[in-house]
Amino acid sequence: MRAVTQCENASPTCMQFPRIKVSLAISVVLALQFFVSSAMAGTAAEIRDWREDLHFMAVQMEKTHKNLYHSISRNDFAARVEGLDARIPSLTRAEFIVGLAQIVAAVGDGHTNIYPTRDAKIGFHTLPVAFTYFGDGLYVRAVPQSERSLLGARVLRIGNLSTEEAYAAVRTMVGHENESGVRYWAQYLLAMPEVLEALHITSSVDDVPLTLQTQAGESHVTLRPMGLAPLMSGDTSTLFERQPGWVDVRDLAPGPDPLWLQDLTRTFRIERVGQLLYVQINKIGNAPDETLERFAQRLRGEISSMKPDKVAIDLRQNRGGDGTLIIPLVRSLIQSENIDQPGRLFAIIGPATFSAAQMLVDDLEKYTNVLFVGEPTGSKGNAYGDSRKIILPNTGVTVRASIYYWQDWHPLDTRDATVPQIPASLTFKDYSEKVDPAIRAILAYKP
Repeated sequence: MRAVTQCENASPTCMQFPRIKVSLAISVVLALQFFVSSAMAGTAAEIRDWREDLHFMAVQMEKTHKNLYHSISRNDFAARVEGLDARIPSLTRAEFIVGLAQIVAAVGDGHTNIYPTRDAKIGFHTLPVAFTYFGDGLYVRAVPQSERSLLGARVLRIGNLSTEEAYAAVRTMVGHENESGVRYWAQYLLAMPEVLEALHITSSVDDVPLTLQTQAGESHVTLRPMGLAPLMSGDTSTLFERQPGWVDVRDLAPGPDPLWLQDLTRTFRIERVGQLLYVQINKIGNAPDETLERFAQRLRGEISSMKPDKVAIDLRQNRGGDGTLIIPLVRSLIQSENIDQPGRLFAIIGPATFSAAQMLVDDLEKYTNVLFVGEPTGSKGNAYGDSRKIILPNTGVTVRASIYYWQDWHPLDTRDATVPQIPASLTFKDYSEKVDPAIRAILAYKP
């Protein structure tokens, strides 16, 4: 996967006060124009462009994907394309893009997708909240300082629907292999007003009503969009990264963050926790100052010199990378015979564990005595992957389509995820108190 970034470089002249006022005025006008256009059906020219993009997408997906009809029939796919084509004259821009995403998601694999969080051309906005799933509930995990009163609330309703119904609606946009994969992306999509309006979860992109459960009881608030949704990297989860000017619910607890949240920008690292050796790998790739192969050698040396009781490989933030790089790491663990034993080697997994990170999980399962801890992965061993971009000629929207089929499991293995032998779900209470349930479970485990 390639990282996608968005940068804005301001000229020094923009620091002059008169220019600030002009820039602000222009920004307000552009924002108003965007929201007005988002709420109106397309013009004749847009309708023509959208239809061209839709049929271009359908043709190119069939050419690009390894097996486009592995989970959807050719007739069903064609019917979805023709159905969207027929509706285009009555659609807003957001409804059209969401309709494209639904068709792509119906293909049925996690690497075939359209994601607003990875495409600047889509340009959807975000609400002033960061939603996160903990256990079976959706919570307001982080907010700007101005919305501090919402922090930590459980979300009961979004717009016209219950949280469960809203989840079911955005689920149709997510290319996925299992529910863990859906939940990972749904928490982003549920904070995008264009998505909410296009799916009729709300009636407007300008006002998003929420029903929240707080310590004081049930409350009702209406939120407005605060700016463009931030773009994210494809290989490392950015869900729990702090945003400048925002407060995270974990900020309210004393003491340092738990290890797994302390240094999210590092590709990999090793920490000693008593007699536990904690190893965090946030991307299957090389760091700027060290290759993954060299890191694997260093890890083997650390195990040999420290002689820890247990080793924990943390893959909770790992969204993938280059799967060809994992062999030296697996070999180093196999060769560490004193730790590659039942009850001594652990791997922590979760919904963000995906793609090449799943390949590492698969090899650990096949070749080592690892025990998995945490929550089910967001991928599976037999899956389509290594997506290639299809750029739609008129809107510029990026469609990704899988070009390979990876069979890491037996062909008759019907699991849709790697499920931990030691469940350790991240609850809201644990997160808000800076407790890591996975490390707690590993330290307490006795063979």
